[in-house]
Amino acid sequence: MTPKAVFWDMDGTLVDSEPLHEAALVAALRSVGIAPPTDLHERVLGVAAWPVYEMLRDQFGLALPFDDWIVRKYDHYLPMAETLRPRHGAIEVFNELRARGVEQAVVSNSDRLIVDANLSAVGLVYPGMHTVSRNDVRQGKPHGEPFLRAAYLAGVDPADAVAVDDSVTGAMAGLAAGMKTIFWPEAPMEGPPGAIVISSADELREKLGL
Repeated sequence: MTPKAVFWDMDGTLVDSEPLHEAALVAALRSVGIAPPTDLHERVLGVAAWPVYEMLRDQFGLALPFDDWIVRKYDHYLPMAETLRPRHGAIEVFNELRARGVEQAVVSNSDRLIVDANLSAVGLVYPGMHTVSRNDVRQGKPHGEPFLRAAYLAGVDPADAVAVDDSVTGAMAGLAAGMKTIFWPEAPMEGPPGAIVISSADELREKLGL
């Protein structure tokens, strides 16, 4: 049965943007003389900018103030945002749900600047669209607040909504919000207890009753 609402993560779930995030992070680190750790992707997947900065500051000696650091990263990221493409099959599912009148929102741990740039790059922009960025909530994922904010904007009970996310951090947030949570990682991995793990857009369609 199709749910009343579906709330989507953006980076890695709707938009194939994780490689660009990682490339921008690597370039920014190298620009200040820090060699990126080999497990950088695993450390930062789904994590908001501030805790990533704290990790880099505390463990790798990043000396820049946060505001200077994030500008440096975005200076690498934003010029390349127009090259982004949707994750295979994801926006087709989004558009089918929209045609059926299902409430939807994009719920991201990225800053508003990145949310707007990414969604514009893949053509997912329309009047009345609900989006929640890290700037719109007090606590980001894995806290449930971002998904609860989406439920509030959409006017639905969290228990009637489905959260779709590609990171463990994001799936934990969906579960914390009391939502049925679909974990759709880009590479096979275990999801948090309680999440429904899938590996393809076809499985996503099935779980959403399409």
